[in-house]
Amino acid sequence: MTMRTTCQRRLSPRTRLFFSSLPFAAALFIFVGCSKKEPEVVPEVSVQVTPAKTGDVSRIVTAEAVVFPLQQAVITPKISSTIKSFAVQRGARVHKGQLLAVLENADLSAAATQSKGEYQQAEGAYVTSTASSIPEQIQKAELDAASSKAAADAQKKIVDSRKELFQQGALPRRELDAAEVALAQAESQYQQSQKVLDDLRRSGKEQAVKSAGGQFNAAKGKLLASEAALSYSYIKSPISGVVTDRPLYPGELATANQPLLTVMDNTSLIAKAHISQAQAVGLKKGAEAEIKIAGQDDPIPAKLSLVSPALDPGSTTIEVWVQTSKPPDSLRPGMTVQISITAATAKDAVIVPNNSIYQTNDGANYVVVAGSDNIAQQKNVQLGIRGIAETQITSGVNAGESVITAGGYGLPDKTKIKIAAPEKNEDADKSGDQGGDKSDQKTAESSDKKPANKSGKKPADQAKPSGSEKE
Repeated sequence: MTMRTTCQRRLSPRTRLFFSSLPFAAALFIFVGCSKKEPEVVPEVSVQVTPAKTGDVSRIVTAEAVVFPLQQAVITPKISSTIKSFAVQRGARVHKGQLLAVLENADLSAAATQSKGEYQQAEGAYVTSTASSIPEQIQKAELDAASSKAAADAQKKIVDSRKELFQQGALPRRELDAAEVALAQAESQYQQSQKVLDDLRRSGKEQAVKSAGGQFNAAKGKLLASEAALSYSYIKSPISGVVTDRPLYPGELATANQPLLTVMDNTSLIAKAHISQAQAVGLKKGAEAEIKIAGQDDPIPAKLSLVSPALDPGSTTIEVWVQTSKPPDSLRPGMTVQISITAATAKDAVIVPNNSIYQTNDGANYVVVAGSDNIAQQKNVQLGIRGIAETQITSGVNAGESVITAGGYGLPDKTKIKIAAPEKNEDADKSGDQGGDKSDQKTAESSDKKPANKSGKKPADQAKPSGSEKE
């Protein structure tokens, strides 16, 4: 208090008059300001809306893939020999069975000729054995048996006559014994010849045919082996396609089981990709798919041809194949491409853009709808199939309701809004959500050329500084 009094004493009278008039001036300024206070304006937020519509939406599975041919043959020779000539160059289109290369085969050709001669010789011996030798042997045995039987019968008659003479005392015993010995020899000879005949009739012919047939088959097998070895020197294509690799030149040594040519069937290509287990849910063979090449706008139509029945043990992913039967020239094996597979489709569903769907802290999905009174309304929704740009709404929103697509994030319920015309951009063109024709877009742009800031107000709408602020 003392300090304040001292300071006032030190001031001049004019200065004390100025400070004494400050409370009155402040009160006058407040009074004037209060008398000019405007009514409070309810803030409104500028948003963009899109009506919920009815249409089809699909769940699309996308992944990076590598292109492979459906068929490929890495041709390796079965023999090691010098390359005599090539019949094709790299890039040549060939058909199945076409001659591609010839290896040196003079020794193989000579061996085949020798085997052919031995085969013909064995064939002739087989025919001779089965057609002439066996019947002649049987005929000779029959004659021998008949002759020995006749001799035995004649000797028996001699023995009978001598017995009568011996009994009458007209013939000595010695001559009867000699006749009986000769009869025994004749009967033994007959038995032997009959046995030979029986053996020939029973098994001789069969064994002779087997022996001749065995020699014939051995010669035939040798001929086939030599011809096969000769055929290995002629390299032919096992499939139809294009020659993509030919690493050797004529005169070089082609080693057995080492690549000599590669033929690739590029009339049908597949893109192989590995996707997660969640992405593979609902995928079925034959589903519609597309192959996208980097730098090209038009995708290549394809079909899902394979969903692996087992997981990859290393990555626990599932391998899928997307096949195109008529690939363009720009699609080549070995390329890295982007594939898109239609996993599921909902027909005539209520759909909204993906950027109009939000989540609460507890994970519930909702959209913000622009009411007819320009008041924002939050609505909880149930989601169905989520597509690339749009999502199916199973409940919570009806077709035709205007959902907020821009400016709705964090917007409180019951907030006053101002609907602004959508800005024209490339994303809107690609998503196919163009609101009207070009004339409507031009009108919208002319009425709202200046962009809005985060508060929803345009720079032109902001209040200018007052006179006191200028001073």
